[in-house]
Amino acid sequence: MPHRDDARWLAAAVALAERARPLSRPNPGVGAIIVRQGMVVGRGWTQPGGRPHAEAMALAQAGDAARGATIYVTLEPCAHPSARGPSCADLLVAAGPARVVIGITDPDPRTAGAGIARLQAAGIAALCVNDPAARASLAGYLLRRTAGRPHVTLKLATSLDGRIALPSGESRWITGAAARAHVHRERARADAILVGGGTLRADDPALDVRLPGLEPRSPARLVLTRGAAPAGWLALPSPQAILGDTPELARLLHLFVEGGAHAAAAFLAADLVDRVLLYRAPIFIGDGHAALGDIGLASLPDAHGRWQRTDQRQFGPDILDILERAR
Repeated sequence: MPHRDDARWLAAAVALAERARPLSRPNPGVGAIIVRQGMVVGRGWTQPGGRPHAEAMALAQAGDAARGATIYVTLEPCAHPSARGPSCADLLVAAGPARVVIGITDPDPRTAGAGIARLQAAGIAALCVNDPAARASLAGYLLRRTAGRPHVTLKLATSLDGRIALPSGESRWITGAAARAHVHRERARADAILVGGGTLRADDPALDVRLPGLEPRSPARLVLTRGAAPAGWLALPSPQAILGDTPELARLLHLFVEGGAHAAAAFLAADLVDRVLLYRAPIFIGDGHAALGDIGLASLPDAHGRWQRTDQRQFGPDILDILERAR
């Protein structure tokens, strides 16, 4: 049975999982916390390259204090053997906690329910609570496993009248410094960032992360073009190409689509956008470059019910709306 503090501790494990992203790829970024008599005795998150797993890190920190404790983990502990180390389910059984509270089950067929079953067979009270925050934190991994593609975030930065540039093409800057810093934070959370061929040719963007301490997390660079990509870039001929299973694409869990209007419209038309970050500056531009091209909308009723606003934030004078695709 759930305990009254389970939601709070699981939320803390979700926050820890953020530290793994995106360095744990292609493994999921998982967080784990071990609690004994209301105090944290161990915590961990998936390490760069995918190992050690979050549970192994937390158990190593807790030592003998894990016995009889409650362990909170965002994803079902793996049950399959690996040349890189024992399964997390076996590690937990050996550690002897009283309870294991799990955010969501693992769709990997090698684990899918087997991790929970192994814990319960050992007399551990293992409970999966299907936590929405844990599911959201693992969205990229879940889509990779179930749909064969990364989770896609589309970023748009516009004026109040939906423009991204003056008629001359001048676009620096629509939004202020605080909003742009948040964009860099989002870049640091992605495995790859994509722009359209026109944006690449016009702006030659670096697409790096320019936040102190996060520079090493600059994502891989993709360009939507049917032509050849320059050195250091990977070309995608269409949005549907993210369903490819080449070594470069198969490792992607989170894709950040940043520009321009053609690339944004193409991903929306293909219904391959899962999340939108819409930054709006309190300015009017009038005649200028629109944020989107044709997205294939046939009728106005078709536009409704597709998106849910899940959050709204303010960065200086700018407003950010966060939208999730209703599927």
